[in-house]
Amino acid sequence: MEYIDNLPSMDLMRSEKMMFVQLILPVESAHRAVSYLGQLGLMQFRDLNDDKSPFQRTFVNQVKRCAEMSRKLRFIKDQIHKACLTPSSNSSSQSDTDLEELEIQLAEHEHGLSEMNANSEKLQQTYNELLEFKMVLQKAGDFLLPSESPMTGQDTELNDNVHISDDYADTSSLLDQEMLNGHSTQCGVGFVSGIVPKSKVLRFERMLFRTTRGNMLFNQAPAYDQILDPATNEMVEKTVFVVSFSGEQVRVKILNICEAFGANCYPVPEEMTKRRHITQEVLSHLSDLKTTLEAGLCHRDKVLTSIGFHLPKWMNMVKREKAVYDTLNMLNFDVTKKCLVGEGWCPIFAKTKIQEALQRATCDSNSQADIIFHVKDSLESPPTYFQTNNFTNAYQEIVNAYGVAKYQEANPAVYTIITFPFLFAVMVGDWGHGICLLLGALILIVREKKLGSQKLGSFMEMLFGGRYVLLLMSLFSIYCGLIYNEFFSVPFNIFGSSAYRCRDATCSESRSIGLIKYQDTYPFGVDPSWRGSRSELPFLNSLKMKMSILFGIAQMNLGIILSYFNARHFRNSLDIKYQFVPQMIFLNSLFGYLSLLIITKWCTGSKADLYHVMIYMFLSPFEDLGENQLFSGQTFFQVMLLLLAVITVPWMLFPKPFILKRLQSERFQGRTYQSLETSDIYNDVEFDSASQPDPEEFDFTEVFVHQMIHTIEFVLGAVSNTASYLRLWALSLAHSELSTVFYEKVLLLAWGYDSLVIRLVGLAVFAFATAFILLMMETLSAFLHALRLHWVEFQNKFYSGDGYKFEPFSFAALNDGED
Repeated sequence: MEYIDNLPSMDLMRSEKMMFVQLILPVESAHRAVSYLGQLGLMQFRDLNDDKSPFQRTFVNQVKRCAEMSRKLRFIKDQIHKACLTPSSNSSSQSDTDLEELEIQLAEHEHGLSEMNANSEKLQQTYNELLEFKMVLQKAGDFLLPSESPMTGQDTELNDNVHISDDYADTSSLLDQEMLNGHSTQCGVGFVSGIVPKSKVLRFERMLFRTTRGNMLFNQAPAYDQILDPATNEMVEKTVFVVSFSGEQVRVKILNICEAFGANCYPVPEEMTKRRHITQEVLSHLSDLKTTLEAGLCHRDKVLTSIGFHLPKWMNMVKREKAVYDTLNMLNFDVTKKCLVGEGWCPIFAKTKIQEALQRATCDSNSQADIIFHVKDSLESPPTYFQTNNFTNAYQEIVNAYGVAKYQEANPAVYTIITFPFLFAVMVGDWGHGICLLLGALILIVREKKLGSQKLGSFMEMLFGGRYVLLLMSLFSIYCGLIYNEFFSVPFNIFGSSAYRCRDATCSESRSIGLIKYQDTYPFGVDPSWRGSRSELPFLNSLKMKMSILFGIAQMNLGIILSYFNARHFRNSLDIKYQFVPQMIFLNSLFGYLSLLIITKWCTGSKADLYHVMIYMFLSPFEDLGENQLFSGQTFFQVMLLLLAVITVPWMLFPKPFILKRLQSERFQGRTYQSLETSDIYNDVEFDSASQPDPEEFDFTEVFVHQMIHTIEFVLGAVSNTASYLRLWALSLAHSELSTVFYEKVLLLAWGYDSLVIRLVGLAVFAFATAFILLMMETLSAFLHALRLHWVEFQNKFYSGDGYKFEPFSFAALNDGED
């Protein structure tokens, strides 16, 4: 046992040792001290003002100021994105800006941008109105011209003269003017012209028809230009309309309908000369407005580009300031109002770094009083902190998804790094598919820096975070695929020739008739001659099923062994004597013995029926095994194992609750004042300030029921968990058979035709099925099953997962959580 205690500590096996500290910060250096601790990122503060609302805290005004500056920065960022500009990712060379100066600058920038936006919207609105007026003048003029007969040469000459000369109306004859004014409202017929969004034309026309009871003439024509909507910044298609009617009351109704549908009405004179003159004026105004709009947009883009150069730095600065004040709001003001008192957790190894940061804050703030760093005792359980890197972080997150480890509890992630990708590979087992996964993992790893700085989608973010998990899964898949001798379900003679050949020279269908062994066994993996033979499925099923049982028993034994190290670390001798020992005996008396039988059968080549052996071990333990006997004395050995398994059940159930009851009664009756060994976990650490809370009132019934549930769960779980590992065999078989179906029924079937088109179609279908079904769906299925085996079958033997994660105040975490 001393040898075990003297073993060097394994990285990630136990969480970092923590200590509970108290900080007394002078007011003048508190802000700088918290800021330096945020840069260090190794201090988790407790909220000492959790009974107060956010508006009752000390630095609420500073938090409001930072929130207001964040709003202004978001407004500026939205304006930059709206202008289709990209904020500069380079750090600004500008000197450090004070928070008050930044607040003034942001107010000025927001005011200036708001004025520019307002002016731009007004100009854009005027430009849109003039553009709509121009289109209405042009389209409505076509509706007002006579349409009963084709235009004569005289009409054409007249129109040409109107285009050429503005003073044509003054010099034209009375006959020409009468032709132009021929469609007047002499009979009381009027018209309303305007423009309406294209999406509302049908409903608009239907409403006009119903309101006027059909006493109107509706003409429409699509506008040749789209109109920019200033509110949505999108181009909108519109339609020009002219509604002819009779009566003043109808005019009022039509105008009300136009207002309801958002249609803009414009007056169009009936005289062509007036329309020409107004059109020229509108075109002149449009040209001037366009120039003004372009100049305004150019000026705004220059201002936004200048601001965007400093925007990332300003956003980071405001975000940090707000985080600092939020943290200061978690501290208590001393009665004298001259210092702040804070409490929190930090790793023991970070004590020196934290003290150095606090000393630097005192010097930089020119404070007369030093910051007091005091280690205290705490009754609450410390947080759990593991130092991970890019490689181990993904595996740690897989474990944390089930539950964060209790403080100083054995960490399953240490073993998950190997066992998780290996069990996944047992279910996939194809080195062709493994190579495809390896290429994808290598692409993600090679482009790690580039992808890490980009904002990815949810699926790609998950895939990129698990790139090293994918790397090991692909490597183990290649290894298991070489053992199964499957490359897209095709066997290869990689490690030499097959050990089997045809029975005689006349044998032409060796795969269907049978083979005989003529040389030594195939050196590595499954012999390729098994593929396609009559015994392929029985042989591979037996092999993979027994391998699954062996892997499952080995991993469950590892879990029980880790429970021993947990009990030894927490110095809980009761768990070692009355949980670890009987659990090891029970599991190995039944299923460990099954593993022994499997290995013995493989080594001896026996044809014993293991199903018969295991079933009659329970039903008829004293019966002679006959031809199913694998070694001498097997019957007596089985009886002994069965008795041991039966004894371990009360061993796990009864002693522990009664011993705990006796210890509790002795403690409160004054017979002994010696505390339980589990009350002090950290005697070997000088600064570890975590101590166990005082035990609550002992309830024997509750303890006994809990122990009974735990015992029943383990006994039944030993059976169900072992059976659960058969999913390794089932998914491996499913993956292999599905891959074989796609290869033989798609690729080979298409390759049997002489047509190039059929071959290309078959190759495309095979590639699609391989990529989306075998590499995506099957891979995801194997991933989830491997996850279940670790969460349920492995971790329930030793892992409670009821701790909470160490979340220090860190500026780096703020940047990682940035959208």
